[in-house]
Amino acid sequence: MSVNKYNWTEEKIARFYAEGRGSGELNHYKPWITIQDVPSKGRSHRPKGWKTNRIHQFLSDLELSYFYYLEWSKKVIDIREQYPIERETTLKIASEKNHTHPMDNSTQIPIVMTTDFLITSRVDNKIIQIARSIKPSSELENPRVIEKLEIERQYWEDRDIEWALIDEKVMSNQFMKNMKYIHEYYNLDNSREEEMSLHFLDYLAKELKANPQKQSITCCNEFDSFYNLEDGSSIYYMRHLYARRYIEPYDMEKAIQPHKISLSEMIINERSSNRNYGSSIG
Repeated sequence: MSVNKYNWTEEKIARFYAEGRGSGELNHYKPWITIQDVPSKGRSHRPKGWKTNRIHQFLSDLELSYFYYLEWSKKVIDIREQYPIERETTLKIASEKNHTHPMDNSTQIPIVMTTDFLITSRVDNKIIQIARSIKPSSELENPRVIEKLEIERQYWEDRDIEWALIDEKVMSNQFMKNMKYIHEYYNLDNSREEEMSLHFLDYLAKELKANPQKQSITCCNEFDSFYNLEDGSSIYYMRHLYARRYIEPYDMEKAIQPHKISLSEMIINERSSNRNYGSSIG
């Protein structure tokens, strides 16, 4: 029997548990599976989380897209991806439902199943957990995929944790474009850059009161010129201010790039208000 680094053995599973995979919270959490643990399909992502301050491990564009909703939601406190669920329990559920438990085809070892997202949220002053599985709609006609999801669904139901299936049909393309535009700018390079971004925020607030229809790109160019900054510096600051929610769009269904909007299309906050978006799927 040929076993490669991607195959599951009992020794490998024991080692992953010993490494703390699937344990911890926020920046201490370790996903059960990382990008290096699976064969490359060319669509993996490793963004640094706003809420967790750690590098996340996503194996598809769809997982990344849902992550953006969680990052933007005011309810979400912690995001744990590739979360392992108890193998002894999933084996029992599979047997009871007469489903075949997922196995490693080479070693015939039952694998440790994972849920794509285990999310900690604050709802009505209560801290709750919800579980979400992410699958493209094209896979939902596959009976084997449905069997695996049913094992997962039953696992969480038995623990009184809400589980739901998310596909691409409930996600907004424009929202994703906006988040991709700002997400990596949450942190700036140094304290001087942070201070300059806040000066730019004050400048935008002043201009908004004086001339709401002024184009934001005009403000960016003026600020760069006034402070003798490198061209594009204020666009960089604006993306940071959006990520920190010092600036918010009135509508995340419209592009927030500065060359496409006027000042009247943004809300300027003294501090982050962390409005909610996408609560129906968050």
